[in-house]
Amino acid sequence: MLLLLLFPPGAPAAPTALPAKETLDYTVEWRLVTAGKARVVWDASPQHGWQADLHLESTGLVSRLFKVNNDYASNMGPDLCASGSYLKAEEGNRHKETRVTFDAASHKAAYLEKDLDKKAVVAQQEIDIPPCVHDVLGALYALRTLNLQVGQSTKLPISDGKKSVMARVEAQQREDIKTPAGAFKTIRYEAFLFNDVLYRRYGRLHVWLTDDGRKLPVQIRVRLQFTIGTITLQLQKEEKT
Repeated sequence: MLLLLLFPPGAPAAPTALPAKETLDYTVEWRLVTAGKARVVWDASPQHGWQADLHLESTGLVSRLFKVNNDYASNMGPDLCASGSYLKAEEGNRHKETRVTFDAASHKAAYLEKDLDKKAVVAQQEIDIPPCVHDVLGALYALRTLNLQVGQSTKLPISDGKKSVMARVEAQQREDIKTPAGAFKTIRYEAFLFNDVLYRRYGRLHVWLTDDGRKLPVQIRVRLQFTIGTITLQLQKEEKT
């Protein structure tokens, strides 16, 4: 009965270390102030295998200065290989929609970006990809299935639909992290996506996963150029089944 509750008929078996379903709420800090909130929902997808949804919105003073209200969906097969992604973004005065379709059979990814205000196509292209590739959100879940020890590294195939790379990920050191959700023993990882790897701009991306079988992402930090600064997501609440 317990197995039926965790894995209902028709749902794919969860990969190692990943729950059948979870919701993670984060606070977003920018320049030492609370700038927004983020929610990640992970669940089985009847059409694909797995789906991760990210909702990101600005709050308070930051929202009055530059409103952000983004919804992103990542669809994956049972093996966590990407099948598609969809972004609807409201950032300041910009309103756009971006759709990426990953075709493992043809080893192609199709990228389509539209301006929702002008109702016009902004960018459209097709690139080559390996048979299995992850979008950035899916790559976070793929990382959680690995057993990288401190000092070890690996490479993950990652694509945003405009570029496909083998991105290096390093397990760098153990750290004690405090977030609104509590205190955690973690391992800090660095994912090398910036500096003209997947993204052209200069920056660094660190992820703190709990040092246990869950590998729960309790903190994510992006350090960009001084004009943008550092953005930190800290776990506020976890809900899982």
